[in-house]
Amino acid sequence: MRDRTSTAVLVAQVFVISLMIALFGRLFYLQIADGPRYQEAALDIQSRDIVTPALRGLIVDISGEKLATNKAGLMVTADRSILDQQNDDGKVVLERVSQILKLEFSDVFARTRLCGELPKEERNGCWTGNRYQPIPITKEATEEQVLKIVERSDQFPGIGAEPVSIRNYPSKSDERATHILGYVGPITEDDLNNELGKKYYRNELVGKAGIELQYDEALRGTPGVRTVIVNNKESVTRESKNIAPIPGNHLVLNINAKLQAAVEKELRDSVFRARANGYRGDSGAAVVMDLKGRVLAMASYPDYDLNIWENGITVRQAKELYSERSGVPALSRAIQGSFAPASAFKVVSLAAAGAANYNLANTYNCPSEVTFGDRTFRNYDSKPAGRINLVTAMAISCDSIWYQIAYDEWVRDGGLKPKPNPNDNFFKAAAGFGVGKRTGIDLPSEVKGRLPDREWKKSWYSRNKEFFCDYQARAQKSQLTPYLIALARENCLDGDRVRAGDMVNFSIGQGDVLMTPIQMAVMYGAIANGGNLMKPKIARAIVSPTNRVIKEMEPEVTGKLTVPDSTLELLKRSLRAVVTSGTARGVFSGLQAEVSGKTGTGQVFGRNLDGSAKDDTSWFASYAPAKKPKYVVVMMVSQGGFGATTSGAGVRRIYEYIFGENGKKAIFPNGPVSEIPTIDSKTS
Repeated sequence: MRDRTSTAVLVAQVFVISLMIALFGRLFYLQIADGPRYQEAALDIQSRDIVTPALRGLIVDISGEKLATNKAGLMVTADRSILDQQNDDGKVVLERVSQILKLEFSDVFARTRLCGELPKEERNGCWTGNRYQPIPITKEATEEQVLKIVERSDQFPGIGAEPVSIRNYPSKSDERATHILGYVGPITEDDLNNELGKKYYRNELVGKAGIELQYDEALRGTPGVRTVIVNNKESVTRESKNIAPIPGNHLVLNINAKLQAAVEKELRDSVFRARANGYRGDSGAAVVMDLKGRVLAMASYPDYDLNIWENGITVRQAKELYSERSGVPALSRAIQGSFAPASAFKVVSLAAAGAANYNLANTYNCPSEVTFGDRTFRNYDSKPAGRINLVTAMAISCDSIWYQIAYDEWVRDGGLKPKPNPNDNFFKAAAGFGVGKRTGIDLPSEVKGRLPDREWKKSWYSRNKEFFCDYQARAQKSQLTPYLIALARENCLDGDRVRAGDMVNFSIGQGDVLMTPIQMAVMYGAIANGGNLMKPKIARAIVSPTNRVIKEMEPEVTGKLTVPDSTLELLKRSLRAVVTSGTARGVFSGLQAEVSGKTGTGQVFGRNLDGSAKDDTSWFASYAPAKKPKYVVVMMVSQGGFGATTSGAGVRRIYEYIFGENGKKAIFPNGPVSEIPTIDSKTS
């Protein structure tokens, strides 16, 4: 019995000793071996980062004029760690502040709350940072308001004031460059959770649109971070890190501010000229490039003043920016607006005719109308011109010649029962000119337009077949017209095939084909420079705060026109004839600069919000001087009417600014600027 008891005691002792050894071993591991990791984790829990945003880099034009800068403001801030110690959590203090700043208390209160502290419906303007750094109440306080707060600091515990940098767009040459520059805004949850792994801090301002977004990484700089350690009472015990902010780099654009202002003015005037002539004239876009693809000016109408973003836009302003009734000022029609290119597209058709082995030196009949099956297609002005050569056909913008050639090619390719490998000369020529492809311009959200080839038709049909085959049940009552019902039935039966009407309309830039003004500029630039499709460039160089060139954006060739030199020369002669003896003769009469270009008047299907039928789209695409081209100028006015009288007149006036005619001083007396300017880094 005694032996059994001794054995049990011994086993218990061994078990206890083993347990103690294991516990002490684990304690040693946690405190000594793995101690640094747990100490770091504990510090992470106790540490708070106070972030000082870096000074954002300047954006300047090619001459060094500031397009985006930083102006000094007075910012009134709230320190939540002090306000929260008040009996009422600082509400009385914030009420006093709102009275002095002449702001609504509800707005001030919301701005000083962390977003997680408020219900979702009340988070407009809430603070996305933490409570351990100054929370901005306003950035536009006056000196008088700040003095009233500072002189009575006992009545305003936790309220401070400091100078702050505000992003500003000075418009010194009266340019706006709204859709080029873009704007900056506060960090959002989407920014913080970005898939690219970019590091952001909650109180930074980042680019939200335009160049500010496209080159945000270069412009933003590196924020300063001061890390403090707090105890369980949230009081700061010490500072563990203090890194000063590094200012962002500057950005030089190819844009010329004076030309930008002139293009904006002439585009706006062209829109109003369309209205004066009885057209709706709801919007427009214009592009000026050199032959290397450098964008010297680019405008979209309507636009707006970028400085509305300084202190946050109102709900009313936000609605107006995206309202169709106000013309959607937020939309950059130069790169995001797709329009039927109309007769400006005929340069593609001429190249397609050459590829199809038509003799481009021959004459062809230009009747007033052509009938295929049960459909009749007319010239724009319904006038016959007899037998003419293709130079004259381009000059007077004869449609019926292209109807016949396009229909003939459609039949050769098999018509409604296409051959296994149809030639598709028109589609291939359009693709070769960049139709249906993004140009790659260094701005966000560019659209690619539309090339309605066979593949597109099949994709479109698969998406819309059910609607057209059940049209009378699905369509709105206003759409139940005999014509639309018949069209729906036709689309239901063979909407996946390229029909004769599709091909005929395509040849004159109508039907389903859509292009952006920037695509049109690249197309005409390729004709002018000998066949190179260039990638449009807004930015010219990234420059350090000490004026060291970090990166220069070189011209890029994205493709080569597969057009024989003889065809290219015929295109050039045709485009010059448009101005000297064709549809643009009157509007360019008296201009000394030799311009080559093409008018376009695009018929638009559909109705406006008030039920009225949409007016024609006005185009003019051009380059100059004709013999030694340097510039490409394109203008489009939506619902602007005839190409020459609306857009053509606007383009003519832009050339007057470029070359210095009609009493204007030449903006480029020696051609496009090539040198990168020295930047004056002083803020203004």
